[in-house]
Amino acid sequence: MIEIDIEQENKAIAKEYKELLRISYQTLTEDDKKLIRKAFDVAVDAHKEQRRKSGEAYIFHPIAVAKIVASEIGLGATSIASALLHDVVEDTDITVADIERMFNPKIAQIVDGLTKIAQVKTDQEISMQAENFRKMLLTLNDDVRVILIKIADRLHNMQTMESMADYKQAKIASETLYIYAPLAHRLGLYNIKSQLEDLGLKYTEPAVYNDIVSKMKETKEEQDAYIKSISDVLKASLDAEGIEYTIKGRPKSIYSIRRKMLAQGVTFDEVYDKFALRIIYRSNQHDEKFIAWKIYSIVTDHYRPSPSRLRDWISSPKSTGYEALHITVMGPKGRWVEVQVRSERMDEVAEKGYAAHYKYKQGGATEEHGLETWLNLLKEALENTSGNAVDFVEDFKLNLYAKEIYVFTPKGEIKSLPKGATSLDFAFSIHSEIGVKTRGTRVNGKLVPLNHVLNSGDQVEVITSPNQKPNPHWLDYVTTARAKNKIKNVLNESTKKIAEDGKELLTRKLRHLKITLSENIVNELVNYFKLKTSLDLFYRVGVGTIDNQQLKDYAALKSNTFMNFFKSKIKRSPSVPQEQIQKEEISRNYDLLVFGKNDDKLDYKLSNCCNPIPGDDVFGFITINEGIKVHKKDCPNAIRLQSNYAYRIMPAKWIDSSQEEFKATLKITGMDTLGLTNELTKVISNNMHVNIQSISLSGNAGIFNGQVTVVVQNNTILKKLIDNIKKIDGIDKVTRINNN
Repeated sequence: MIEIDIEQENKAIAKEYKELLRISYQTLTEDDKKLIRKAFDVAVDAHKEQRRKSGEAYIFHPIAVAKIVASEIGLGATSIASALLHDVVEDTDITVADIERMFNPKIAQIVDGLTKIAQVKTDQEISMQAENFRKMLLTLNDDVRVILIKIADRLHNMQTMESMADYKQAKIASETLYIYAPLAHRLGLYNIKSQLEDLGLKYTEPAVYNDIVSKMKETKEEQDAYIKSISDVLKASLDAEGIEYTIKGRPKSIYSIRRKMLAQGVTFDEVYDKFALRIIYRSNQHDEKFIAWKIYSIVTDHYRPSPSRLRDWISSPKSTGYEALHITVMGPKGRWVEVQVRSERMDEVAEKGYAAHYKYKQGGATEEHGLETWLNLLKEALENTSGNAVDFVEDFKLNLYAKEIYVFTPKGEIKSLPKGATSLDFAFSIHSEIGVKTRGTRVNGKLVPLNHVLNSGDQVEVITSPNQKPNPHWLDYVTTARAKNKIKNVLNESTKKIAEDGKELLTRKLRHLKITLSENIVNELVNYFKLKTSLDLFYRVGVGTIDNQQLKDYAALKSNTFMNFFKSKIKRSPSVPQEQIQKEEISRNYDLLVFGKNDDKLDYKLSNCCNPIPGDDVFGFITINEGIKVHKKDCPNAIRLQSNYAYRIMPAKWIDSSQEEFKATLKITGMDTLGLTNELTKVISNNMHVNIQSISLSGNAGIFNGQVTVVVQNNTILKKLIDNIKKIDGIDKVTRINNN
C-alpha cells in the first residue's frame, strides 16, 4: 500500500517539475534546463527523508517556491535553481561550499543569503525579530534575488499554513503583514502583495476575513453584471477606434476592503469601489502614451470623471516601475468606479515587478542585467546600518509603503519623494552633502522653513552654505530614512569631536591636580559622576557640564581614606573596555531633576514664569492640578509661594544635563558704538553649543538695547556666554530675564 503511495507521490513530483519548466516566464535555454534539472535532483535527494507538517513530501515546498519564482516573479534559471535548493543547507548535511562546487558561486551566494536569514530564530522578543528582518533587508545590498525568493517562500508558507498551531499561524501572519507584504509592494510585485495581505488577514482576523469573503461571493453575480454593463458601453467606442484591448473586472483585495472599512468607518455594503475595471491594450512602446490618453478620452466621453482622482503614472512612473492611468468615473446607479488603463507591457511590469521591467528595458535582457540601477532605489534606507534594529526596521517600513509625490528641481527635473516629505528631505534626496549644508529652501520661489511639507508639483530650490551644520532639531524636520541617517551620522561625528576635545581638556585639568589620565581613572570618573560611558564623560567635560570644582572634589575624595571603600565598589561593577565604550552613544538619562532628601525622581513641569535651566537653583512646588512645577529660587513668584505655601515646597536639584536644550533670554544694554551689533552676534555665534533663537536690537540716542533668546544645554554654558558678552567694548549690563 505504501509502495503505491510513494509511486503516486513520485509521479506527482515529476508532474510538478514539468509544470515548473512549462510556466517559466523567461525563455529557458538547454543549459538552463540542465541547471534546473541538476538542482531538482540534488533537492529531491537531500529532502528525501523529510515530510511537511501536513504529511506530504517536503520536496513539494521547494518546487512550489521555484514555481512562484519562475512564473509570478518571472526570474530566470539561476533563481529557479536557487529556489529549489533554498532549504538544502539549512535542513541537510550539504554545505554552501558543496553547492558552489556542484553549481556556481552565484547560486551558492544566493542560497547562503537565504540560509543566513533562516538561521536567526525569531520566536524570541521583538528586538530579535527586528534583527532578523535587518539581516534580511541588508541582503538587498548583495543580491535582490535573495529577497525575491524569500518572498516566494513566505507566500507558499502562507498558502499552506492550515496544519500549524494557532499561535504560530498568528505570529507568521503578523510578520507577513508587518514586513513581507510592504516589501513585495516596494518591489513592484502587486499580485503577490495582495495575496500576502489577504492571507495575513485570514490568520490574524479570521472572522473578519471569512465575513468579507462570504459577502463578496454573495455580491459577485451583481458585480459581474455591473462590470458587463460598463464594458459593453466602452467596447463599441474602443472597437470603432481600432484599439486592440481586453477588459477585465478586478475585485479589490479582501485586505484593501477591510482597510477601507476601518479608515472610513463604513460597513462592507458602504464600500463603493469594491472592484476596478482594467483596460489592457496592445501597443508598441512608441505609441503607448498616445493610446492611453485616447482610451481616457473614450472613457470620459461616456462617464463623468472625478478630476481630483485622476492618477497619471504614465508620465511619472512610480519608483517601483509601476505605470498606468487610473481614472475614477461616475458609473451607472451613481457609483464611483475606478478604471485602470495599461498597455500589455505595463501590465506585465505591474504583475512581475523587477523582472518584467528589465525584460523590456534591455530588449529581453536576463535577470543579471540592470540590477544595479533598479537597486539604487532601495538602497537608500540601507545606507546606514548602525543603531537599533527596531528603529532600522521602522525606518525601512516607512520607506516601503510611502505614497509618492513628484516635485521639480529649479532646472525642471522631476524627483519622486514619499508623501509627507519636507523641503529638507528634498535637499538630502539630491545629495547627502547638499542636505548637510542646507541653509534654507525656496518652494515655488518663496522662502519656506526647512520642515515645510512638499506637495506634488512644487518646484524646490535649495540654498546651501559651506558653514552650515545640522543640529538635533533637524531630525524632527525630515521623514525619509536617508536624511535621518545622514543627520544622525553628522551629529554623532560632532559629538565625538567634542568628546575628543573634552578628553584633551580633562587630561590637562587632571594634570594640574596631579592625576594622570588612565583607563582606571576614566572608569573611576565615569562611576563617580554616575555616567554610563567614557564618551559621556569626555563629552560633558567638552561642553563644560563637568567643571573644575567638580574635578577638585573628585581629587579630594580620591586622596581620602573613603576612596578605598569607593574603589572597592567600582571594582565590583565590571569595567568595560575603552574601545567598546567609545562606540556607545551618549546616554540621555541624566537630564533629570531630583526632589526631597532622598533624591526622588518624580514627574515635573518647568514653570513658564521663570523658565529654569539645568544648573539654576530651583525648588519644586506641588500644585493642585498640574503636579510638581519647578521654579527658580529667584523667580518673581518664589517668595509668595514660599511664604504662603511652605508645606507644598520641595527641595530640588539637577543631577546633570548635557543633552537637553533650554531657552534663556538675555537683556543687554550699553552704548551704541559702531560695529557693536556685529561684534555681539559674532560673540554669541562663536560660543560653542549656543543657538540664537530670536534677537531684537535697537539703538536710541546713543543707547543700545538688545534682547536675545538663546538655546543652551545648561547654566555653565550660559554663564560663559554672559561673561564673553560683558567683555565687548561698550556693553554695560547683561542680565537674564524671566520670560512671562
